Parts: sequence; C-alpha cells; structure tokens
Amino acid sequence: DILKSFENEDDKKFTLHLRPGHKWSDGNPFTSEDFRYFWENVANNELLSPSGPVDFLRVEGELPKVSFPDEHTVIYEWSKPNPQFLQMLAEARPPFIYRPSHYLKSYHADFTDEEELRERLYEARVRSWAALHNRQDNMYKFDNPDLPTLQPWMMATKDGKSRFLFVRNPYYHRVDTNGVQLPYVDVIEMQVVAPGLVAAKANAGEVDLQARGLDFKDAAILKKGEASGGYKTKLWGNGTASQIAIYPNLNYNDDGWREVMRDVRFRRALSLAINRKTINKGLYFGLAKPGGMTVLPISPFFKEKNRDAWAIRDVEMANALLDEMGLDKRDKDGFRLLPDGRPAWVVIETAGERQEVENALQIITDNWAEIGVKLIMRPLERDILRNRVYAGETMASTWFGWDNGLPQPYTSPSYLAPWDQAFQSWPKWGQYHQNHGAVGEPPDLPAAIELNDLAHQWTKAYSSVDRGLIWQQMVDIHADNVFAIGIINGAPQPVVVSNSLRNVPEKAIWAWSPGAHFGVHRPDEFFFAE
Repeated sequence: DILKSFENEDDKKFTLHLRPGHKWSDGNPFTSEDFRYFWENVANNELLSPSGPVDFLRVEGELPKVSFPDEHTVIYEWSKPNPQFLQMLAEARPPFIYRPSHYLKSYHADFTDEEELRERLYEARVRSWAALHNRQDNMYKFDNPDLPTLQPWMMATKDGKSRFLFVRNPYYHRVDTNGVQLPYVDVIEMQVVAPGLVAAKANAGEVDLQARGLDFKDAAILKKGEASGGYKTKLWGNGTASQIAIYPNLNYNDDGWREVMRDVRFRRALSLAINRKTINKGLYFGLAKPGGMTVLPISPFFKEKNRDAWAIRDVEMANALLDEMGLDKRDKDGFRLLPDGRPAWVVIETAGERQEVENALQIITDNWAEIGVKLIMRPLERDILRNRVYAGETMASTWFGWDNGLPQPYTSPSYLAPWDQAFQSWPKWGQYHQNHGAVGEPPDLPAAIELNDLAHQWTKAYSSVDRGLIWQQMVDIHADNVFAIGIINGAPQPVVVSNSLRNVPEKAIWAWSPGAHFGVHRPDEFFFAE
C-alpha cells in the first residue's frame, strides 16, 4: 500500500522500499527523508518525545539501527527479533514512523531560526517551539488542515465544531484496475451530534453510511425506516471481545477497596452473580453470546471453557466466595460490609454513550443485590471518565472488551499484559510500563506479573508456534482471573448504507482492531451509483 514492497530477514532486519513519484497531498515528494526526520528529529528529540521512541521500536530495551541508503529505501535493524514491527505498522491506529518533513521543519528549532520561531509562537499563543510542533503534528487526530497527508481525503475544515469536510487528495497513490485514481467519492461530510440523535438521523435517511453510534437495539427501528429513508440496514459481525465489560480498578486510590478488588474471589463472585441470559434475551433478542471476556470463536485461541469461566450464573457460589473472603457481615439493608465497616457499594462509572450499557447495569444492579453488593451507576463524559480511571479515582468502569477479539499468533499480546493505561483495570501498571517506570506503579499481583513476563517472552519468540502457545497461556490467565468482567459478545452491529452507495460489503466484521472499522473495507473504493 504506502510501501512499494518490503523485505523481512528473520524479524530482525526490515528493508522498506518506497515508490518513486509518491507525493504528499500538497505535491511534495514522499521520501526516506520523511522517515529520517521522524526518527532523528522527532522520536529521538527529548523535547518532542520525552519518553523516547515508542515501545514497539524497542527490543529488550534495544532501539533499532535505522539507515537511509537512498531516497526510496529505509532500513530498521535489531540484533534480536522484533515480531511486532510490521503488525504495529498495520494497526488501526498506526504509529506513523514518517512525517511530512518539508512542512514540520518550519516549526522545529533545528531547522528554523529563533526569530521566525518566536513570531510563530506569538501567533499561536504557546510557550515553546516543541508545544507548537506537537500541535501541528497530530497525524492521527487529523485536526490540522495544513498538515500534508497520504490519506485518501484531506481535512478541509479549520476550527470546526460540529461539521467537518474532507476532500479528495489529488496525489493519492491508489488507482483502480482501469487506472482511475482513487478515491471515487470527492467529499466526505461528518457531523457531530448527540449520541441519541445518531439512530434518529439514520432512520430519517440523513446519512449515507453509518455504524458508529448505532447499537443492536436500533436495528428494528432502522429496518422499519428503510423504505422511506432510502437505505438498507446491514448486520455485521462484531470483533470486540465483549460488547459490555465491567472493569474493577485494581489501582483504585482507596486502599480498603483496592485490597478487596484485588482478591480474585471478589471479581469471580461479581461475575457469577450476573444473569447474562436475561441481558441477552432482553437487550439482544438472544442473538448474542453470554460469557466472560475472552477471544471470539474465530480466533485459534478460543476455548468454550474460557468463555464460560466464572460466567455461568451461580448465586450460591458467589455468596460462598464472598463469605470466604470475610465479607460475611451485613448492614440493616442486607448489603455486605468491608473489613473497615463500610458497605459494599460498587460505583461503576460509564461514558453515558450507549443505552444498552445502562440497561444492562440496571439488570446487574438487581443481580448483585442478591449477593449483598449494591451497584451505583454514574454516567460521565468520555474524556472525564478516562482521566478519572487513569488517575485511580474510579472504583470501576464500563467499556467494550478488548478491541481485538480475533487475535492470531502474529498479533502482539501487549493489550493482555499490564502495559497500557487504556486497559481500565490496571491504568497505573500500564503507565509504569509506558513511561519506563517514571510514573505509575509496577504490577504486584502474581497473575499480572506472569502476564508481563509472557508478553516479554512473546517478543523474543522465534516461531509462530511458540507465539501461539504464549498467547493461549495469556488468554487462559485472563479467563481465570476475571481482570475484566465480560457480559456479552457477538451481538450484530447495524450498518446503515444508502441505496446509492456501492462497494460496501454485505457481510463483514465491525471492529476497531484489527480493521479500523470501515478502513479495512477500502472506503476509497466506495462510490455513488448516481
């Protein structure tokens, strides 16, 4: 795709070949200089990248030797294998190991004189050239219309709030079999609306393509509106490990609660008490699969035993586990008491974006009351929720399960290890890994330490067989330890497609990773019949 070709020598040496004539959206050449600028002037600049190059570029702490033999060749080389290198380059959120150097150099102190930079800082009202450079350099966020891109469309809206336009990139590199340059669609218009309005607008025929913001509960009303709305509702498979998952925060700032939630018996009891069959029947018409959070059947690491682990309703066993923990005393309302005398009230914070989550939690509230635990639901705005989780201020939260419920031996298992703050059960362990010990906390639960060790072993493994065995061990550990309480998976994802839009698959997988939602289905090849 972006590369013309590559060569892989034992996962140690990767030679990347660029296409002569490939250009950025502003017409400037895309060459090895853009890779060199990223490596030398961004990734290894302490002001722009305080933590240094991202983790997947390190093998047991060793950074690669990066060379640029000519303007169309880039070489990454390690002394030991780096099996995740190519896979990470193809992720839904790519790391972008290149930058439009011709544009960003004018914001970099190594290439622009001090006086010119001072004027730019004054205009932008920022204090340092590094802050200004990072603001201009949001390749993933795609929020700077002046930043050249290699994507099919370029952002054309400056300082937008609720309406954004993207226009076709005149230098986009892909062509169809007849030699016609892609993308076919000239303009993409995106509107930001309240979550509750997405289904209503789709039902009214106001969208050409929509899946995000639609839940399975919307399928019936969407089907009814097809004739008048001029669209079809496709039902795609869902690639997340769980549609709804509850994350007890093992790094919660409250010492008493932290100790309780780190006891695996507590997490198992909460999971055992949930009536997943009722949730499936009431919210998904029985079309989903009840079960704990694990990989999906399409993955070679799926075991039915893991999906059922601590996930088949057993109130008697749940009560026995809590009694065994010493939580056998109750208050006048029947709720259990912690060792310090406080009632067992679990506050679950949600992003408030999906009605199905709130509906499921209402059912779980009654389920947990049967074992003497009170569930209190607290909706928050998404960014506020994440920041509270990362800071250890949230007791428990809800989100989807693992983005990638379809892993293969070549998939990095880093999201199963305590390596990323985004896994809401261990944000501070993730911070510790991501910042090389500068912040956060080192994992101190035996199962988490084992996951950490296994993830390191995977990065050193030489064969796909060895990597697959490590993957299976990690999946099994998660199922037994219930680090996140999965509720349901496999519910179909409604996808609304205008009758005039072509090349959108009839059947597909809706997943963030792998797949980037619509991305893997080549939206640059979608076209309008009229």
